[in-house]
Amino acid sequence: IDGLSDTSVVESIGKALNIHALVLEDILSTRQRPKLEEYDDYLYLVVKGIDINRESDFSLQYEQISILLLANIVVTFQEKTDETFKVIHNRLLNPQGRLRKYGSDYLAYAILDTIVDEYFVIEDSLDEIINPLEDNLLSDSTTELLPIIQNIRRELITMKRNVSPLREVLAKIQHADNPLLQEKTLRYFGDIYDHVLRVNDSLESHRERIAAMQDIYLTNLSNKMNETMKVLTIFASIFIPLTFIAGIYGMNFEYMPELKWRWAYPILWIIFISISVGMLIYFRKKK
Repeated sequence: IDGLSDTSVVESIGKALNIHALVLEDILSTRQRPKLEEYDDYLYLVVKGIDINRESDFSLQYEQISILLLANIVVTFQEKTDETFKVIHNRLLNPQGRLRKYGSDYLAYAILDTIVDEYFVIEDSLDEIINPLEDNLLSDSTTELLPIIQNIRRELITMKRNVSPLREVLAKIQHADNPLLQEKTLRYFGDIYDHVLRVNDSLESHRERIAAMQDIYLTNLSNKMNETMKVLTIFASIFIPLTFIAGIYGMNFEYMPELKWRWAYPILWIIFISISVGMLIYFRKKK
């Protein structure tokens, strides 16, 4: 079923297959976390399909996919029409394929495997985005990079929140004592479990990289500020003694002997220049 706007379709399927009303309610509510619910005649699974928006720097789109696994039937409910299960449709056209020979539990495995494979596509896209971002950050930490880094960090947190519960679902499937799940199919679900663990580890690794990039950005910003402050401090240090001398001779006391000297003004400029040059040479030697 592609699209959930027509609730009568979902209700009619639920009535025909004797699906519990609470399950139908969960199917129509698209804010469920990944989960597995066992009933007498069927299993109900919720997973999150994730797609990347290629037009932005890194923006993920989420779709709830509900799966009903019965003895001879698998029903999927998607929020929208897309090409997620096109690969499975093509495999079903092969009369000698496993999807034709094995039971409905294997088809449910194939559906889950297809969804999880999309997670790896997103992981590859992350590498393509983060690697050049790291290089740019080291060479030139511009203010435009921070919103991009923050956006990636936000998307990674959201993705992990939607992927992590899938581990519990798959672990529950592997240990489920249910006639709908054949022994030979459970090892295939174990393979998906390993894939989900790899995705979670990769997400954690990317989160650490993003956190490190934020630290690098702030460090570079601090270094630039320190360089600016160093220059300002040098100029301030040069002008402090000059201001001190100018302040003394700006007091206008009547009996200040130097005020009546004919060459006092040029001598004062010589002193100013000598002090400035001397301090610059001193600072340069001290680096």
